[in-house]
Amino acid sequence: MSHPKSGLSYSDAGVDIDAGNRLVDLIKPMVRATARAGADAEIGGFGGLFDLKAAGFKDPVLVAATDGVGTKVKIAIETKLHAGIGIDLVAMSVNDLVVQGAEPLFFLDYFACGKLDPEATAAIVAGIAEGCRESGCALIGGETAEMPGLYKDGDYDLAGFAVGAAERGTLLPRGDIAVGDTVIGLASSGVHSNGFSLVRKIVERTGLGFDAQAPFSPIMTLGGALLTPTRLYVKSCLRAIRETGAVKGLAHITGGGFTDNIPRVLPKTLGVRIDLAQVPVLPVFKWLAAEGGVEELELLRTFNCGIGMIAIVKPDAVTSVIEVLKEGGETAVVLGDVIAADGEQRVTYRGHLDLAM
Repeated sequence: MSHPKSGLSYSDAGVDIDAGNRLVDLIKPMVRATARAGADAEIGGFGGLFDLKAAGFKDPVLVAATDGVGTKVKIAIETKLHAGIGIDLVAMSVNDLVVQGAEPLFFLDYFACGKLDPEATAAIVAGIAEGCRESGCALIGGETAEMPGLYKDGDYDLAGFAVGAAERGTLLPRGDIAVGDTVIGLASSGVHSNGFSLVRKIVERTGLGFDAQAPFSPIMTLGGALLTPTRLYVKSCLRAIRETGAVKGLAHITGGGFTDNIPRVLPKTLGVRIDLAQVPVLPVFKWLAAEGGVEELELLRTFNCGIGMIAIVKPDAVTSVIEVLKEGGETAVVLGDVIAADGEQRVTYRGHLDLAM
């Protein structure tokens, strides 16, 4: 006579419902701290709500963006430095919203892992909440998926979804971008969240561990320096748009660098001329170029090289726009001007990046 087998539980399959509930309890105060007009930022329901009228919009156009942080997560996993990766997640989407002249309204996240660690995951969500607060958007929901067999224990990935709005008729880029407009660059905080497959390849070539002292930043470990969060440009750029009326276009410098991102906001007949000598190249990029033997044009198409956002402005308003940006905490420099496109060549460079260590 056969005996009945003991019954299996979800926990036996590797999914811990109690850990998920603990995580929700840990992050609720963080989420509440992102409340803003239009959203109370409470989680636990089947969907997040946002009231556009309460947020003060009259005739809004909604703008949506989604992104992740790429293989930068592998460095966070290896170093167990999780806090900044949540800011990265928010920044990659909300910076894309402000490029279109939109104010970020709310954010949702998706977190997938092999085995849920409530405390480590809460550190990531704390970064997401911080990014939302700094960008003025509410964290109104998300999803945590524990998927043993798909992810190894300790591994995770995450994605973010942001929605913003602008009053009809105020979206960027404007239709009056013209030859002679000025190109302004806003300094980046580091590598941001693009090009990390190449970054990791270069680090592997050097033989350095992520816990080693960063050769380009002696007060930080290599992993900590590379994990510097992506800069959030939302509040400073919205202020410049609204207060000066002179910002015609913005370009978020992500994967593709200057070469691929700037043309996305230009009319087909126009290009830009960039003076590379004016780019404030950060030490991390000089080190990556030297250790990886990366050619200048490859750098410019892979990394931000020290400029995370581009603004195209009326030439007679350059001083006022830079002043407002600086008041908003940005380091802003004039990089070049708008020119007629030279066939398929939309971004023309003169001079060279300062890559001297």
